[in-house]
This record gives sequence, C-alpha cells and structure tokens, in this order.
Amino acid sequence: MKKATIILLAVLVGTCSRSPGTLEEILESGELRIITRYDPTTYFSGADGHEGPEYLLVEGFTKFLSEKYSREVTAEYITKDRFNEILPALDSGEAHIAAAGLTITDDRKELVAFGPSYQDVKQYLVYKLNTGKPNEIEDLRGKRLEIMAGSSYAKTLAELQEQHPDFAWSENPSAEITDLLDAVQHKRIDYTVADSTAYYVHRYYMPELRPAIILKEGDKLAWAFEKYSSEDIREEAEEYFAAIKESGELERIIERYYGHTDRFDYVGTRRFINDFKQGFEQYKSKFIMAGDSSGIDWRILAAIGYQESHWNPDAVSPTGVRGLMMLTRTTASVMGVANREDAAESIPAGAEYFAQLKSRLSLIPEPDRTWFALAAYNVGFSHLQDARLITRRLDKNPDSWLDVKEALPLLAKRQWYSEVPNGYARGWEPVRYVNNVRTYYEILNFLTFDEEELAEPLEQPETAPLQTALEEPEQIPI
Repeated sequence: MKKATIILLAVLVGTCSRSPGTLEEILESGELRIITRYDPTTYFSGADGHEGPEYLLVEGFTKFLSEKYSREVTAEYITKDRFNEILPALDSGEAHIAAAGLTITDDRKELVAFGPSYQDVKQYLVYKLNTGKPNEIEDLRGKRLEIMAGSSYAKTLAELQEQHPDFAWSENPSAEITDLLDAVQHKRIDYTVADSTAYYVHRYYMPELRPAIILKEGDKLAWAFEKYSSEDIREEAEEYFAAIKESGELERIIERYYGHTDRFDYVGTRRFINDFKQGFEQYKSKFIMAGDSSGIDWRILAAIGYQESHWNPDAVSPTGVRGLMMLTRTTASVMGVANREDAAESIPAGAEYFAQLKSRLSLIPEPDRTWFALAAYNVGFSHLQDARLITRRLDKNPDSWLDVKEALPLLAKRQWYSEVPNGYARGWEPVRYVNNVRTYYEILNFLTFDEEELAEPLEQPETAPLQTALEEPEQIPI
C-alpha cells in the first residue's frame, strides 16, 4: 500500500510539472519556426537571398532574442501554398509564429492570439481600367467577384451583402491574391478584393488595375501565435516591435517595400535632368574610367547608378545593399571593395560585376544581352535563368528580351515558380528596372551629345515615360 502511494504521488508530480513555454523551447533549441507564404508583401527570394517585409521583421526578431538572452536563435521558414492553410497549421503546433500579412479579426481571435499590430491597410475592390468603374455596391449586381478563401474579405462582403442582398461573390479555394488580380487584369473575373499593400505592389506589372471602392479602412496586420501557451513569446514580440517603432526601423522596412524611399522613387525625366545638372559632374569621370576599364558604355553604368541610388554614395537599404551602385555585401567582397559607400570603389566594382554578368550571357546578341544583364543585376542571375526556362516552356525564344520580359512576372505565380530551380521572385521588378535604365541611357545620350560623338542607341525604349514606383493614389470613393 505504501509503495502504491509513492507511485501515485510520483505520477501526480509528473502530471503537475510545468511544460516548457514557447520562449523556453525556442531558446533551448535555438530555432524559431515561422509559417509564412511566398508573396511580394511577405517573403520571397531576391537577388541576394531571402527578403520581404515579414522576412526582415522575423530576422530582426531572432537577432533581438539572440542578443537579449545570449543564445543564438535562427528562423526556420515553413511556407504554405494557400492563405487558408496558415492559421490551421499554426494551431496544430507546426510553428511558433505565423508571419504572413495577417489581418486581426474577431473570428481569428477565436483560433489564435495576435501580437502587436505593425501596419494599417485598407481593403480595395479592384477592377480593370476601361471596363466600367463601379462607384457603389449596387453596381456589382450581375458581376463576377472572387476573393481568396480564408481571407478577412469574406466577413466584409458578408456584412455588405446583408445591406445589399442583390450582389453575389465567391471564395476561390485555390487562388492567391496574385492569381485573382491577374484574373481581373485579363477579364476572367470582374472584380476581386485586395489589401492596399498588395494592390500597390502588384500594379507595377498589372498596370490596368485600379481600386474602385474602399470597402474597409483601418485593418491592422500582426503576427499570430498559438492561443494558449504563447504568452511569453508574445511579450517578447511586443518588446521587439516597440523597440523598432521607437528606432524607426519598422518605418524603414515599410518604406522599403511600399513607400517613397530613394531606392524606389523612380522619377520622371524632369527630375533626372535636374539631378544630372546639379550632382552628376562629380561622378562623371569615375563612370567614364569604369567604362573604359570594363568595356561597358559609361552611360549605361551611369544609368544603373541613378536607378539604384539616384547617384547617392550613402544610399542603404534594410537588406544591407548599399552605396552608389547598391552592391550587396557578397558582391562587394568578391569585387574586393573595402567601403561600399566610397563612389571611387563602388562605381568600378559595379561596372566589373555588370561586365561579368554580360560575359555569362555571351551567346545572346545585342542589344538583348545588355537587357538580360540589367535584369540579372536587379533580380539575380539565377532568377533570370528561371525566366528563360519558362520562356522556353512557353515555346518562345529564351534569347529574346521581348519574350523573356513577358515570362519574368510569372516567377511571382505559384504554378510557375514551383516548377523552376530558384523559386519565387518579384519578376516584374527587373522588367521595370530595365525599362527605366534604358530610358535614363537615352536621356544621357541627349544630354552629352555636344561633349562627344553621340553614342549609338542600343534600342529605343518601348515605354517612353518612366514607370513610377508608387504614384499618388487616385481619389477613391468610399
């Protein structure tokens, strides 16, 4: 009897012992598991590795934890193909945090716990230009409106439907926001709903999309945590976000992807000419020397420098790319650059790197070879090769820029990026990048024609006006 009592007490002690909290588990294992999704507003593979707003926030959080507890913590990213798979996976214990551009809603609070909000967004009803702009909910009658399954838009539309029962909508269980916006662009559906951040990013390569109605304002994005055992790690996240808000780092990350930062302020001809007259002369000889040593037309190099930094030697991005030619740390190391913010080092290194990219494309005739090298300078050589592979699969010419530039945006679509070696990429960016550099090049030809023999144009830009990164938003009725 006494022995049985001892055994029973041992069992009770064992069952009452404290399970390790989420924070303790992370610190012991050194691994922070993150559920996210491939999307230009969350997480993707860039020219120098992973990036995206959620990626930068998570990497900052792992650094915060590592420094605070003197334990190395690294992030393991688990991606889900569909938005509606994220919260169930978190609830099942697959990861510690869901960092995927999630909106805080009352329904989701029943399943998970949210950390502090880090960004406000609006819900836009999106339509295609020249198809008839809907100005009020009554205009949606008889139209095809599809949204992402599992998104917060369903509740917004359900509430509107109570007041306007004559319009219908559906949730697409297999489509992400890129797919639905593309369906609107090509008139397969009439409308979809997208967060303002997603709209502004995707309109770069879907230029005919427009926001018609603001369906909802004040939505807040936040990380999601397991509902009942994550209080400790949520407290750390609250401290972390408070710190990066105070330091301005959060604002810099948001501007990096959505705002009017220097890096993404692709301005018009007037500002370019003004910058040329006021600030270019101090760098001109360096571009000419770099052109002579690399065999690259110095005007192309100067156009790259303007596109990258507006000829600002102190330019820096949150991902660590910096200097007038915006060299990554890896590229600078390979090129022997000690100080990326020294234009005397950055310009010739950027020129040599660009020349090396061209040499890897030696079988492609000009001018396409130059356009390919520009695209690779922006998005990375491996992603360019993926786009050429897709071009070949589409029975088009992988050595033709006109064909490959149509394939590059497909790297943002799951059905395509899942079939190539290097995965997701913001494929519309190199297309815009090449168009802008070509335009700057032609302007430089014009501005320098009286100084020396006019350089032979490589090819007329297909789009005369520059494509701006984030134009002033249209007036949108509520």
